Amino acid sequence: MRTKDFLKTSKGIIHDYIVENSDENEELPEFRIYTVWSSKTLQNNKALLSTTLSDDMYYESTYDGDNEEIYLDAYKKVKSISRKV
Repeated sequence: MRTKDFLKTSKGIIHDYIVENSDENEELPEFRIYTVWSSKTLQNNKALLSTTLSDDMYYESTYDGDNEEIYLDAYKKVKSISRKV
């Protein structure tokens, strides 16, 4: 799968996930899904994506070229720390 097609499909899957898991009683604001990072190795793709929603979520999308499947992991930021090294 070409990277452009992979990212477009991943964004569609994420959009559907957000709509399906949103609170039915609240109107979902307009939002944009953007790519933070992506990589292609042989027949596989991986990308980290996020949205303009203020829900602290980010998504990892992986395309398995052998099985022609996309796997989506959804994560919520719990904490951000920094340390001097």
